[in-house]
Amino acid sequence: MKLYDESIKDLLAGIDMTSAKKLNIVNANWEDVGDHNLILRADMAYELGGGTCAAVSGMGVTASKELVPEDEVYLLGPDLKDIKADQPYARIAIVRVAEDSLGDGNALYNAIRKIEYVRYHINPQGYMTRISASNGREPVRVSAEAINNGLGFAQVGKLFLDTYHENKNIEAVKLIFITDPDFDYKALSEQSKHLEDITGTIDHIFKNVMMDCGSCSLQKICDEVEGLRDLHFSVH
Repeated sequence: MKLYDESIKDLLAGIDMTSAKKLNIVNANWEDVGDHNLILRADMAYELGGGTCAAVSGMGVTASKELVPEDEVYLLGPDLKDIKADQPYARIAIVRVAEDSLGDGNALYNAIRKIEYVRYHINPQGYMTRISASNGREPVRVSAEAINNGLGFAQVGKLFLDTYHENKNIEAVKLIFITDPDFDYKALSEQSKHLEDITGTIDHIFKNVMMDCGSCSLQKICDEVEGLRDLHFSVH
C-alpha cells in the first residue's frame, strides 16, 4: 500500500512536528456516548472550525513503519482547555496497515472507505463532530461541561485509536490535531483533498468507468501518483 506514501510525505512536510506535542494517552480514558452526542449552541464552549473558520480532515493509508512507527497522537496548538473562542482546526490520520492486507479490486476501495468511515463512529462525550464529506469539512462542537470535566485531545485521540483498532487490518495510527491559529490550513486542505482524490481514483479504476486516459478527468492524479496507472492497466 504505497499509493498514498508520497502525498503523505508532502502533507507531513508542511507540518512543523518539532513544534507539536506528543500526547500521553495511556490513561486518557473517556466515555463514548454513541448516537446521543448532541451539543446545543447554548451548551457549547466554542466550535472548532465553526462558521468561516477552517475545519480540515484528511486521511492517508500506508504500509510504511517509517511514516507510522507506532500509535501516536500529536497536538500542534492549544489544547481544548486553553481555547476560548471559535477558531480553525484540523485532524489528520495516517493509518498503517499490513502490506497487501486490504485486498485488490473493488475490495481495496471498500477497505479504504471502511477505514475512513471510522470517524463517523467516534462520539466522545462533549465533543460532537459535524462531518461534511462533500466539502471535506469536519467542524467540532465542544461542550463547556466536558472541558470542566477534563476533556482534552489526549482523551479524544485515545478514543479514535481504540476505534481504529477494531479493524483487524490496522496496525498503527499517527493522529495529528492542529489548533494553531497561524497554521496554513488552506495548504493543508489542498493536500488532504489530494489524498481523497487518490481514493476516488481507485474507485474510478475498479468501476471500469473509462479506458481513454486522455479524456479522463482524473488523469492528472494518475500521472502524479506512482502506482495508480499501473493499477489501472492491471485491471483492464
